[in-house]
Order: sequence, then C-alpha cells, then structure tokens
Amino acid sequence: MLLSPLAHGLTSYGSMAWGATARSATPGAGPSLPYPRIIALEWLPVELLFALGVTPLAVAGTRDYRLWVQEPPLPASVVDVGQRTEPNFELITDLKPDLILYSQGYGPRPEQLNSIAPAMGFSFTDEQGRPLSTARAGLLALAQRLDMMPAAQAHLADFDRQLAAARPLLASYRRQPLLVFSLMDDRHALIIGKTSLFGQVMDQLDITNVWQGENNFWGTAVVGIERLATLPLARAVCLDHGNDALTARVAATPLWQAIPFVRQGQLRTVPAIWIYGATLAALRFCRMLRLVEQRW
Repeated sequence: MLLSPLAHGLTSYGSMAWGATARSATPGAGPSLPYPRIIALEWLPVELLFALGVTPLAVAGTRDYRLWVQEPPLPASVVDVGQRTEPNFELITDLKPDLILYSQGYGPRPEQLNSIAPAMGFSFTDEQGRPLSTARAGLLALAQRLDMMPAAQAHLADFDRQLAAARPLLASYRRQPLLVFSLMDDRHALIIGKTSLFGQVMDQLDITNVWQGENNFWGTAVVGIERLATLPLARAVCLDHGNDALTARVAATPLWQAIPFVRQGQLRTVPAIWIYGATLAALRFCRMLRLVEQRW
C-alpha cells in the first residue's frame, strides 16, 4: 500500500549541494496568510506548502511520512490526523481548518472535506506523463489561492537554476544507463520509469533510464526481482525505507547475486526520497545522484 502511487538523507532540503539556497523552502517562513490553518491529507500538497515556506497545521500519516518522505522534515508541532485513506474527521473538524488540501482521486471524497472547510485538490501527473510539469502548475495554483505568487515564482526560479546547475555536475551519468528502484517485498521491486517524477528529471538531465519496459499511469512498474537480472548492466540506485531486514534477505539469494549490477558492484542504496513528490523531491533526487556519484 505504501508503495502504490498515492496510497501511501542526504542534505537539508533547503540547502542545495551546488551552493545556492532555495529561499522559499523554509517551513514557517512565509508571511501572515489568509488561510493560516491548513490541513494536508496527502504528502504531495505537504511538499507544495513547504515549497512556499508554509508549515501545515496538520498532516495525515505523519509516522509514515517520516519513513517514506523524510524531507522536508515535519516539525513536532504538526498534528497527525490519521491515515491518508481514512483520516480522523472528528479531529479535523475540531482543529477548525481554514483550508484542506488533498490529492485528486485518492482518500476521502471532496464533498466530505468541503462539509468541514474549503478543500483544494492536486494531481500528481497528467495524461502525457509529466508529473514535474503538473507539480509546477499545482504550486502556482496553491500560491494563487494563498496569495503567495511571489514566493512560488521565486521557488520555481530557484528550482530551474538548481536543475540547470545539476546537469554538468552529473555528466558521468550520461556514460552509462541508470536504474532507480525500491524493494517492495522478497519477490518484487518497484521501478522508476520514464514517466515518473524522477524519470522526467532524468530526461532533463539527459540521463538514460535503463528501464524501457512498461509503466503505469504513475510512471512506475512493479516487477519480479528476476526481471532485474535481465536488464543490461547499469548503475543502480535502491531507495531504502527502513527495510534492512528485507534487504538482507533478498541480498542473500542466488538470484540477487546473479543480477549484473550486483555482480559488478554497481548498486548503491540511499535513504528514501518520495517518488510521488514535486519540486523539492526532484531537487533532493539530484543531490542524491551527486553524492552517490562520489561513491562509484
């Protein structure tokens, strides 16, 4: 469930590895808002808030957020309002929010939320498989709602500069294809495809994704681990989510040891980055690639 698209450490998210600082990425740094009490029921809108410098009053699934998303970190003051699929409506009502944010097509029905407070939904991707473009549009829409358009424009300008700066620094990745995945269980892996958030970032960085197979609407593919053994030799990055026991079991199998990128020492394991995030997750992905490059 956690690894399905919406069912569900490297450096500080506000400090970019190539020197600049995202001015709008500091939680709680924004001005006094017309909607000061905001509850986010999914982690994509949580990230959009942080990109604007806004700390939410409450978030659904805070424990899992700290496991699967990690950054931006949630302050201890943020209230947990239950599961993302089944939030605590009584608690949400008691908190008297001015605005509730959710992901479209996931979780409670919009009319349920609107009966408590005004609600605003966000999409992860579009029909063309462009989650990064969709995230930019979502950030601008939220900024317009909160009367924070200058903060959104500053963040997106910083984002574009950071992505442009990352391209020459990650030139070595253009010499060999890259595989990005996460283990789901002892038999399955979740692969990052071309139309995922990170896949779109890889395209912009001119990095070849070794996975050329099928993708779902969210840009990912769930495959048997044996499929990894059929892929051409590539650099491989495994996104960890506190699953050391699972990783150890899989690593001990003959099948795993026969995978080309394992045999050739081309696998690196890194802390989790939320693959269904937005601009901040995309920048953290770039920083991860930069840091991992120094270990190859």
